[in-house]
Amino acid sequence: MITTGFLHQVISDDGFIVANTLAKLLHITQNDLAEVTGLSRDSVSKSARCKSRSTQARLRDTVEIINRVAEWSGGVGRAFAWFRSQPLPSFGDKTAEDLVKEGRAEAVKAYLARIADGGYA
Repeated sequence: MITTGFLHQVISDDGFIVANTLAKLLHITQNDLAEVTGLSRDSVSKSARCKSRSTQARLRDTVEIINRVAEWSGGVGRAFAWFRSQPLPSFGDKTAEDLVKEGRAEAVKAYLARIADGGYA
């Protein structure tokens, strides 16, 4: 997998997604990261809140989706652009970002798995 470096950079030794590192790798601010994931600014900037189960779940979903798409798109930057802007026909042309914000990340992951298995969108 070409993107394992991305995962090693954003996941700490104790298994948490490091929000400020993720934001830096995506070339966005922590405010932008909060907006993209549908979290509050405090959830991604305050260490105690960043380690909460719900915050980590949302960040992990985002990282997993970007990591999966990076293999096909040519890198993390392009995968992030896809995440934010590519309308997904199976979901009424909502983007992966929209679906993650709605708490539907599992549906996006299932969609990507279908595509990986040679299915249609």
